[in-house]
Amino acid sequence: MTANELRQKYLDFFKARGHAIIPSASLLPENDSTLLFTNSGMFPLVPYLLGEKHPAGIRLVDSQKSFRTEDIEEVGDSRHNTFFEMLGNWSLGDYFKKEQLAWWLEFLFVDLKLNPARIYQTVYAGSEDGQIAKDEESITILQELFTKYGVSAEEGPATTGKGALGSGQELDFSKQRIFAYRDKNWWQRGDAVGELGGPDSETFYDTGKEHDLAYGPHCHPNCDCGRFLEIGNSVFMQYQKTANAWQELKNKNVDFGGGLERILMVLSGQDSIFKTDLFTQAIARIEELSGKKYADDKRAFEVIADHLKAATFIVGDDRGVPPSNTDQGYIVRRLLRRAIRYGRQIGISQDRWLKAVAQIFIEDYAAAYPELKNNQEFIFNEFDKEEEKFERTLEKGMIEFKKLAAHDLDGVAAFNLYQSYGFPLEITEELANEHGLKVDRQGFMDELKKHQELSRTASAGKFKGGLADHSEETTKLHTAAHLLLAALRQVLGDHVSQKGSNITAERLRFDFSHPEKMTPEQIAAVEELVNGAIGQGLDVAFEEIPLSEAKETGATGVFDSKYGDVVKVYTVGHDNGGRHASWDNIFSREICGGPHVSSLKGLGSFKIQKEEASSAGVRRIKAVLV
Repeated sequence: MTANELRQKYLDFFKARGHAIIPSASLLPENDSTLLFTNSGMFPLVPYLLGEKHPAGIRLVDSQKSFRTEDIEEVGDSRHNTFFEMLGNWSLGDYFKKEQLAWWLEFLFVDLKLNPARIYQTVYAGSEDGQIAKDEESITILQELFTKYGVSAEEGPATTGKGALGSGQELDFSKQRIFAYRDKNWWQRGDAVGELGGPDSETFYDTGKEHDLAYGPHCHPNCDCGRFLEIGNSVFMQYQKTANAWQELKNKNVDFGGGLERILMVLSGQDSIFKTDLFTQAIARIEELSGKKYADDKRAFEVIADHLKAATFIVGDDRGVPPSNTDQGYIVRRLLRRAIRYGRQIGISQDRWLKAVAQIFIEDYAAAYPELKNNQEFIFNEFDKEEEKFERTLEKGMIEFKKLAAHDLDGVAAFNLYQSYGFPLEITEELANEHGLKVDRQGFMDELKKHQELSRTASAGKFKGGLADHSEETTKLHTAAHLLLAALRQVLGDHVSQKGSNITAERLRFDFSHPEKMTPEQIAAVEELVNGAIGQGLDVAFEEIPLSEAKETGATGVFDSKYGDVVKVYTVGHDNGGRHASWDNIFSREICGGPHVSSLKGLGSFKIQKEEASSAGVRRIKAVLV
């Protein structure tokens, strides 16, 4: 089964069960509290999980483009990707555990014909304080389902301590198939009052790999030895956080996420995601470029293939960003430069070779994600420019290395070559060996660990995208962001489009396409337009209409993206008492998921505090309501 066939089979399966197929959201998040990138299928749907009505209904299914920065260093173990697709299905207050678990296992066992004897499930063991009970309901449902498919499904011992350590007991995997964990099977979006949470049930595939005693005396589904591979997770959002406890919701949600790459690997009978058709053509191209075989240096090949695929999708997104030293562009730069370094390591010497691999991914994903083909020239140009810049950086690194070559290199010196000049440890060690020198590998690893811990701490508070929350003040500023875009288009021209936003209760940050710095006169004109609309107290309302009709009405939006058939269109203007047909003096009309105020009355005064460059061809405005 190919990746395209698997993706379509999943969508069709749930479509036949009343789910509307919705398109993948952009990798660059908008109007949610995600971090730097869309990193799961759930985040684009947060407003609807919190109660907003989705235009497509209460049963949804999709395959969502996702990217996780925390997995960059993990790539190379045959099962981690930075970019991946998350197969997802949702119930917004409709069906719950019984239907979800039954459909998911039916898809695995009947449609995909996976062997039920190789599937194991985990469930929630209950909270330590006793407020949330053990998920006995899921255990009962799963036992009935496994019995239906002819395998024994006894419950094994629970893990109430650190999940990666397991229960500390020998497990009988021939009979025991369901295991409860405390820290591994509870999901919540955040700690604030009003946030959603609930137990989840994860699905693991037994690869048959022998347990590695380095990870403990006994194997278990969440063991890090690699025997068990998580391929799906059904989250049951049945609680909402109050001031003192978790309160059960009347309308409960289901959020399922399954890794397309991992499921495809299992179906293909492979021991690596890089041996599936999502990577084989790209791996073959890297072999041609390097004159080496994948088997000769799997880690280098996997890093190159993964990073170039991820960078192709980020740069090629309809809201994509080029390499830079800030925000998402910094991650793109890091991906491309890591790929170049590993390319040198395996002997790739051709100039401007990155786009040769990117071309493969553009072709492989043409049917599912046509935006890559549409943005191909932009991808190629940015890859070429970054390659040229990095070559110059590497030359400087060689000069620095020669300065250090008078003696053995300590960990700090080796890490400085890595961080400042892009030298991987392997290249530093190779150069040192040629000069009869040694490198303090452990010292380097210690410095790298410090750097990673600092980076994680920084990224937890940085790179926030979309709305920080759905409070009244944040909602006001979100509406003001719509006014700002409309005013910018009036003052600067129709070429202006939104490239990103970050909105808190205190201020808005808005990125938009424009080739040059705004003049003081242009800034003043934008402020005047926005405050004029606020002063009129214009109405704000939305309607759900077909995408084609939204285009005809002049609604703004990134139409190269794959919106659903029905979209929400927010209009700001004078309402004469009817639907949008009777609106006049329309100031703004934009596709958006909300939330917004119902009137501009009381928004206050709009003030632009700063206008600056964000990246090539993109400007940034910081503004407040006072």
